[in-house]
Amino acid sequence: MTIKVSPKQTLLGIVAISFLAFPGLMLWAQQPDSASVVRNVDAAVRARIDNVVGYTVTEHYAVYRANDEIHPVAEMTVKTTYAQNTGKSYAIMSQSGSTVVRNVVLNTILDNEKRLNQPCVRESAWITSDNYEMKLEAVGTQTLDGRNCLILAVNPRRKATYLFEGTLWVDSKDGSIVQLQGTASKSSSMLTGPTQLVRQYANIGGFSEATHARAVSYGSLLGETIVKIDYQDYQIQLRPSL
Repeated sequence: MTIKVSPKQTLLGIVAISFLAFPGLMLWAQQPDSASVVRNVDAAVRARIDNVVGYTVTEHYAVYRANDEIHPVAEMTVKTTYAQNTGKSYAIMSQSGSTVVRNVVLNTILDNEKRLNQPCVRESAWITSDNYEMKLEAVGTQTLDGRNCLILAVNPRRKATYLFEGTLWVDSKDGSIVQLQGTASKSSSMLTGPTQLVRQYANIGGFSEATHARAVSYGSLLGETIVKIDYQDYQIQLRPSL
């Protein structure tokens, strides 16, 4: 029996064979370009900034030393209040452990966060293309917390303690931040090296909010210090719809 094959069928067969022989071609064709992904990241950050006018969140801080991440040497729980027009304020709900560590580490973190979130300053810390060079790092996606993520290599456009060099995972659908990992581009003190940071985010109220962070620093005074932060019970105030 003779089977006749039309020119159209022949062309489709050639295309199918090409993808079988070179599966990377299909993946490459579906991969977005860096510029479009960066635009989505900028848009997602801007949407959060424009729409979240305030929130409260409970933050629990735990400090670990001497390679012991089970028994914290100091802890603090604070109620954080953010207002778009004024920045952040903190109310300490509980604290325990070393007074020295709380003063040197935890109070310093809170003071820095308060200063960084002042309206005249915080724009310089946004994770946007104004402050970072961003480039799509890998082909395909990686799943984090059930979300398909694109991976970006990020480098700060200037040296600052609150800017980092490393990797950014963003939701492939809308560019919202899912996770960041890297090293501060500048040490916060002559006595310590640059902080290594990992921070996870979740979609809360339609926008990315931090849920967990882990920071590691090395200093001549305290040695290796690990700070873990958990964020819970967000109450978000959104800008009223027009």
